[in-house]
Amino acid sequence: MTASPLLRQARALFTGEPDLAVFFAYDPEDIETDADLLAGVLAACIPEGSARDRLRAIAAQVFDDNQDARAAALDDLTATAGRDADPGGRAATLHFAGGYHLLLSYRLTHALWHTGRGTLALALKSQFTRALGAEIWPQAQIGRGVWIDHGLGVVIGQTAVIEDDVSLWHGVTLGSTLADLGDSRHPIIRRGATIGANAIILGGIEIGAGAVIGAGAVVTRPVPPGALVTGPRAEERSRRPGMFAGFPTLAMLEGRE
Repeated sequence: MTASPLLRQARALFTGEPDLAVFFAYDPEDIETDADLLAGVLAACIPEGSARDRLRAIAAQVFDDNQDARAAALDDLTATAGRDADPGGRAATLHFAGGYHLLLSYRLTHALWHTGRGTLALALKSQFTRALGAEIWPQAQIGRGVWIDHGLGVVIGQTAVIEDDVSLWHGVTLGSTLADLGDSRHPIIRRGATIGANAIILGGIEIGAGAVIGAGAVVTRPVPPGALVTGPRAEERSRRPGMFAGFPTLAMLEGRE
């Protein structure tokens, strides 16, 4: 079987630093598919032992069987590598970007939830919460090409919806309020929105496409498409020429638009 470009890049990465095989507890020379590669990286997030071995087997099976979960995970990787230059390419991002590991854990638990293995999905979610210091509920709906920078402290609730090409920083909360405990009690984040570090967005409100929520904002009201809101009261402000206008979309990164 011909190795994928990502697998070839991972092999080159490990060849350049042989000790990676010790810390990630696998060697890309021993695997043949992207599904097994994703599983190996994800399993390395939890402590060594039988649980790690079982997680790797479960993840490999899910990513092999579920084409949508695998494709979404690879799209997230493309988006993360394209928007964050620090790790240095797709293979390095796969192994070193904590926010990507959080998204990858969600892709696994979400797939398990929708194949009737909800108890296992929640059990694994709790394992990843302890390991990664962040939490995404398996029932949340997350589109493709999403980037979570750093990932620490992120909390995404059960009924949250995140569309394609959204970017979130560390400490973001997509939570509910005690005033609304219904089936749509968490925020809807529309395509291409950017949510700054430690922003708190509460309730079943909509953050419009391309909106930017500044770091530390507390948002309890809908935000129009393209708006910029900042400060603890999340007040809307005018955008000036030259200000941040959003990250490139997945389609742009792949040369489709």
